[in-house]
Amino acid sequence: QVQLVESGGGLVQPGGSLRLSCVASGSFGSIYRMGWYRQAPGKQRELVAMSTNGGITNYADSVKGRFTITRAYTGNAVYLEMNSLKPEDTAVYYCHAVDLGYWGRGTQVTVSS
Repeated sequence: QVQLVESGGGLVQPGGSLRLSCVASGSFGSIYRMGWYRQAPGKQRELVAMSTNGGITNYADSVKGRFTITRAYTGNAVYLEMNSLKPEDTAVYYCHAVDLGYWGRGTQVTVSS
């Protein structure tokens, strides 16, 4: 069993920054791919950013240049640094251990003045 616990969401004004964290615990080997997804009300869940444990990353076009995904050197945590936040970034953000098939419960990010 694997648990993913996210933290770091909240309310921020447009142009502000937030840092999301996700830590995996339980019984598992290495996690090759970990990523962040988000789901806004009435919309489908979408990929925000993905990272391999070797540091290969990819981003949704809408967040390129504003968001940065990093992995802990231990490989069991992933972070998302979000800068220049916009109202359209408002969503529940989910951590995903892709190769293990586990999801976190999500953390709410609201960008509003």
